[in-house]
Amino acid sequence: MKTICLDLGNTRMKAAVFEDGVLIGSHVLENDGLSQITSLLDEYKPERSILSSVIHHSKAIEDLLLEKTKFHLLNHQTKLNFSIPVGKPEQMGADRLALAAAAVHFYPGKNNLVVGLGSCITFNFINKFNQFLGGSISPGMEMRFRSLHEDTALLPLVTKEWNFPLVGYDTKTNILSGVILGMAKEIEGIVHEFGKKYSNFNVVLTGGDCTYFARLLKNQIFADPELLYKGLYAISETNN
Repeated sequence: MKTICLDLGNTRMKAAVFEDGVLIGSHVLENDGLSQITSLLDEYKPERSILSSVIHHSKAIEDLLLEKTKFHLLNHQTKLNFSIPVGKPEQMGADRLALAAAAVHFYPGKNNLVVGLGSCITFNFINKFNQFLGGSISPGMEMRFRSLHEDTALLPLVTKEWNFPLVGYDTKTNILSGVILGMAKEIEGIVHEFGKKYSNFNVVLTGGDCTYFARLLKNQIFADPELLYKGLYAISETNN
């Protein structure tokens, strides 16, 4: 049984294909993604599909998936392998729901803090009773770079580079140090705060740059760049 999992995010649109629970392919989609999704459906011929979207995507994508597969749109009415006892579930981002589902599926019976590195940094806490209690959201790396450039008169737009000094020697390296090391210390500090309240919990870092950031952090952290895909697959299985 093949399942295609689509993640339409603010920065990138991506797709992953699973066969009997094993990830067999992942792809970055360009533009509106419709033509590429059509090609992926023709190539893999999945029986099921699930869509997670935090953008205003084309309705044609849903129509295509509904025509070609047994389709599920991730939303607040989706059956989940966890509960949301606080807040308003309908306001919870689809990407965060997928990360919580993955944590419960792959790290059962544990307190889990999932840190998602995307357009934003999301901290998502799911306790050992499979309750998603919430967390926090702060600006992601690209957003910080862009804000420094757009909200000042003279600072340039800097793109990420992983080799930079602690003490910046020019404007560019000052920004790199401030943004990247600042994010690392922010993550480390919030993990520390959770540690004071929950003595035994699991930390999972995910997103495209998670393996790099994991090396910058002192705490014991699992890095899994494919965690969101795995969560979408787990939700698809729950709803099928």
